[in-house]
Amino acid sequence: MKTKIAHIKQYYYLCRLNAMERQTTIRETIRISGKGLHSGKLVNVSILPAEADTGIVFRRVDLEDKPLIKASADLVTDTSRGTTIEYNKVKVATIEHLMASLYAMQIDNAVVELDSEEIPILDGSAKFWAEAIEKSGKTELDKERKYFVLKEAVSYSDPDKKTELLALPYDGFKVELAIDFAPRLIGEQFAELDSLEQFKDEYSNCRTFVFLDEVEQLLKLNLIKGGDLDNALIFVDKVLDGEQTAHLAKLFGMNPNQVKVEKGILNNIKQNFDNEPARHKLLDFLGDIALTGRPIKARFIVKRPGHRVNNQLSRKIRFIMENTKNAPAYDPNKEPVYDIKAIKELLPHRFPMLLIDKIIEIGDDHVIGLKNVTGNEDFFNGHFPQEPVMPGVLIVEALGQTGGVLALKDIEDPENYSTYFMKFEEVKFRNKVVPGDTLLLKLELSEPIRRGIVKMKGTAYVGNKVVVEANLMAQVAKTKK
Repeated sequence: MKTKIAHIKQYYYLCRLNAMERQTTIRETIRISGKGLHSGKLVNVSILPAEADTGIVFRRVDLEDKPLIKASADLVTDTSRGTTIEYNKVKVATIEHLMASLYAMQIDNAVVELDSEEIPILDGSAKFWAEAIEKSGKTELDKERKYFVLKEAVSYSDPDKKTELLALPYDGFKVELAIDFAPRLIGEQFAELDSLEQFKDEYSNCRTFVFLDEVEQLLKLNLIKGGDLDNALIFVDKVLDGEQTAHLAKLFGMNPNQVKVEKGILNNIKQNFDNEPARHKLLDFLGDIALTGRPIKARFIVKRPGHRVNNQLSRKIRFIMENTKNAPAYDPNKEPVYDIKAIKELLPHRFPMLLIDKIIEIGDDHVIGLKNVTGNEDFFNGHFPQEPVMPGVLIVEALGQTGGVLALKDIEDPENYSTYFMKFEEVKFRNKVVPGDTLLLKLELSEPIRRGIVKMKGTAYVGNKVVVEANLMAQVAKTKK
């Protein structure tokens, strides 16, 4: 039995390691400097490699204790002229172009250090970020990439602004976007991204855009101090007379004869694409969706987006992530890794307290067990006869037993050891478990096992619904005879 368990474990782990898509980080540190769009301050940014499950975090190195802010839709506090996140009164502004680049270039983990409150605007696009990430390269990490697979439609709309955002289940990532500025110069435009691989060459170089009258308003509000005629497409839908041209030249520190308008764009900046404004809106949308915190498999249909509404959709998706998550896949036709006989070789539990039927997946740092809940369970006689519900403490016990398999699988003589649970923390009961349910029990090591101490994160699912979550700590000890 010991030899069989060892062979099964080695074979399964090697197969999974080769098959899984792993999390990534950048290979080399990236350093870029530039002016903040609104502050006008010079900002130095360093993007550093990070460990698996770090996500994207920002560190304000200009402040005492160098506080960290996680890139999360839930921390967005301002969307007026860009996306700003804030935590404990510490802000990082205008993060959308950098976030879009990290997301589209499929960087899962990085620490972004900056010495001011705003990410530099550079040329108004994501081009320099994308190029720097490509030059740095990616490093694969020893953790599986955690996709969120959308299972049902999610939408957000604002009838007053005629905004409609829709996310649909899709085996991939796709965005179809429309903007409408009619009767102004831009009019209606469309953009479509079928794969994130298109981003660098077809979207990253699309610059932000604004109308001339908006520029004047922003300048009056003491904003866009770092803006100039090279980092935005400025659309002019009126004829400029000499006085207006002189005024603009003064605002931008130029000679009046340098101020020109061609095809409605101030200062002869040529568009990279005929639909560059729509493509830039799609770039912004990617940056805001990246704040969900995980790569997503979904199709997005987007009409008249903006940072505020993008954030609302991201928050809705994050809420679903936190409350359903992606349950482990279970194929009843597939042979289990351990059947009930093999489980009994590892665990001392017996009827009526053996609460797992199969182990369907196991690796060095995780295990997934299964419990078929039937109406014949002994505990349903008293909990409750008229409305049978599996006691939450027994679901936690089932998680503990599944974790026990993970803790004991590498021990030479597991029949001589037991797993004694010492602590359960942050236990959350989210949904009921009733007769007929199939309970999937996932345990992941929070840190390597040391001196027989096992710390795990446990999640129990029925379908895609999380029913119980808990942090567990156990001691593996020799059984006294």
